[in-house]
Amino acid sequence: MGEASPLHDYDSRGLIREAYRIEGITASQCRSIFLDWVLGAAQTPPLEEQIAALLAFHGAGDGAHPMNEVLRAGLEGAGRPGGRRGGWRGRRAR
Repeated sequence: MGEASPLHDYDSRGLIREAYRIEGITASQCRSIFLDWVLGAAQTPPLEEQIAALLAFHGAGDGAHPMNEVLRAGLEGAGRPGGRRGGWRGRRAR
């Protein structure tokens, strides 16, 4: 067999690939699939790199697919730190 593609490593369960194959998929369904993918994604390389590679590969053919917008939104938010802190620091008055 040939050398494994990095894209296969980024989407080892094929979630993103299959989302692009589903006819009539909605943006809401794409967000659910993306969340499932993120929860199972490897932490290396960084998620930004993985998302960008998946978008470049899958999003090149159909610019109107709802997964393109979900991946773009994920790419914009991937490097952003989390919001609210938990524990007493998140509940104390400012």
